[in-house]
Amino acid sequence: MMKKYITDFRVVANEQLTDRLFLLRLTPADGSRIADCRAGQFAELRVDNEPKVFLRRPISIHRIDRETNEMWLLVQRAGNGTRKLGELRARELLNILYPLGNGFGMEDAAGRHFLLIGGGVGVAPLLETGYQLLQNGAQVSFLLGGRSCAEIAHVAQFCKVGKVYITSEDGSVIEGLDCQKGFVTQHSILREGAFDAIRVCGPLPMMKAVARVVSGWKQNEQPHFCEVSLENKMACGLGVCLCCVEDTQDGHKCVCTDGPVFDIKDLKW
Repeated sequence: MMKKYITDFRVVANEQLTDRLFLLRLTPADGSRIADCRAGQFAELRVDNEPKVFLRRPISIHRIDRETNEMWLLVQRAGNGTRKLGELRARELLNILYPLGNGFGMEDAAGRHFLLIGGGVGVAPLLETGYQLLQNGAQVSFLLGGRSCAEIAHVAQFCKVGKVYITSEDGSVIEGLDCQKGFVTQHSILREGAFDAIRVCGPLPMMKAVARVVSGWKQNEQPHFCEVSLENKMACGLGVCLCCVEDTQDGHKCVCTDGPVFDIKDLKW
């Protein structure tokens, strides 16, 4: 089990990326180095000065930039807590509990081609996952989807890691990229079955649909072939409150501690 830290981070920048998504760039206020984090893990953020918010907010770790000693968190405005986080300004403090949960598998990554699929704010953990897979000798591609291309965040950052494919429900496009109209499950690359492993995060119906598509691939028999990051509602992030429990093939498990990443073979889908 990885050691957990409660650390005050200082806001380096708060960048509005889309109508609903913003990026918090943070660095430890005491100048310490950011702790090791596995791709797919998350952090719990304390929301100060908001009387309607009592619990920390769970946010996927988007990127750990070791050169600048920054943690990036991609956040979607969804309620009072995330709205307050969106108001943070440079140099303000944010208390964070991290790293939490278990991340995506990196076993035998060398020489394999991974397809990372994200929808909406589900793209958040995939950037760091892509970087860590590269460091482990893998080839990485991304398939990112949204209602429109304007809602897909940080595309330029993903392009630094690997080839990027895009789907949009309205048919909008991003110049220079392979863009197709529809859902991620309708993109032609998923019909080719040319990838050694799949990693997915996004809305539950999307993840289930991807699981159905790739279940017929011959590679499906490989261990950890397709892993998904669940987004069950969480409170404590430590497996105490039991509000994020998922019924799996091996009984009930807490998404915040046993997950959020699960092999699709372990889920009752």
